[in-house]
Amino acid sequence: MPIVNVKLLEGRSDEQLKDLVAEVTQAVEKTTGANKQAIQVVIEEMKSTHYGVAGVRKSDEA
Repeated sequence: MPIVNVKLLEGRSDEQLKDLVAEVTQAVEKTTGANKQAIQVVIEEMKSTHYGVAGVRKSDEA
């Protein structure tokens, strides 16, 4: 039972998230041969104030 965790900065539409789940599921099914019904996709959305790169929060970037 593959479980895929996807972490994203918030801001995508419901339609984009729906498409992401479908596409990730399809890719896992194709590459691993896992049964589609067993593939789970978990999306975690983060605020830009809760994510940083090289010591700078995304929300503080110019």
